[in-house]
Amino acid sequence: MLQTIRHFLSLIRFSHTLFALPFALLAALMAWRMQALELPAETIGPYGRMTYSSGALAEEASVDVMVHDSYLNVLGAKIPTSFDFVGPEKFRVRWQELIGILLCMVFARSAAMAFNRLVDRKLDALNPRTAGRHIPAGLLSAGQVTFFAVACSAGFVASTLLFLPNRLPLYLAVPLLAFLCGYSYAKRFTSLAHFWLGVALAMSPIAAWIAIRGETVARHPADLLPAIVLGAAVAAWVAGFDIIYACQDFAYDREAKLHSIPVRLGVAGALRLAAGCHFVTIALLAILPLIYPPFGGLWWAGVAAVAALLVYEHALVRPDDLARVNTAFFNVNAIISLGLLVVGTVDLLL
Repeated sequence: MLQTIRHFLSLIRFSHTLFALPFALLAALMAWRMQALELPAETIGPYGRMTYSSGALAEEASVDVMVHDSYLNVLGAKIPTSFDFVGPEKFRVRWQELIGILLCMVFARSAAMAFNRLVDRKLDALNPRTAGRHIPAGLLSAGQVTFFAVACSAGFVASTLLFLPNRLPLYLAVPLLAFLCGYSYAKRFTSLAHFWLGVALAMSPIAAWIAIRGETVARHPADLLPAIVLGAAVAAWVAGFDIIYACQDFAYDREAKLHSIPVRLGVAGALRLAAGCHFVTIALLAILPLIYPPFGGLWWAGVAAVAALLVYEHALVRPDDLARVNTAFFNVNAIISLGLLVVGTVDLLL
């Protein structure tokens, strides 16, 4: 039994949860921080009380103003101008929400990974790099993996009940799971499969935000903007490192007539596109404090560190030398995701 459990954990690459879970937790912290800053809606609106230190409304005493006097329109969303936050506590957390986010992340990712291994089992058997995976190697049967995928899918849907009375997670659970599993077929018909995977992981911060602030999002869709910006940064980051990872399978994918960016652009072109994706990642992370003002200078310092790590990641791989792809894929990216969670948490606590 223990051996089977170990096989299932390695089947779904449980350690790779480090790529998505930190961003879900970061978005949750951002949402809980926002809730703690909010006072009655008729006085302050969705971003909390505002104390102006400069401008036409500034006075020696704090000035609480209505939303329409203190917001700028950016892409149709209401964004607060310069202010200081006032609130009774740092975070307003429901423990059911934290448990729900952890369970949903584990179940959703496990279901999607198990489904991927089922769908790709014949392709994996023909690829020398993946022939040792669990189903082709006979470590787990297709029936066992099917049962595991169905059980994890049911667990994911059931876990959304922890967010009640917010019903949005329950309503969106099946469509989200269908999108995650749909990635497994993407490389059969599009070279954009890497971006499908990026969007799949980008759903983690967006879903966490909706799980916590569902009622506010339903009334004011612009409230979702900070999570969308963070999610877009995740999407570009994941697409970039997945393109790098796919360079290992360039020869096999071309022979098997599978679609990928390396097959379409060549390894050198794929690495250039991956670098462009990571440039977009840094740009989006850098503008996040403009959309979500509780982040400050410490966040920008963290973004600078992420930029340095991504430069290092690209220095590890060259078109004629892919030996260090796994180091670039796991070690560097795990540091990035965990590091941003730590930096974001500390910044919100200060």
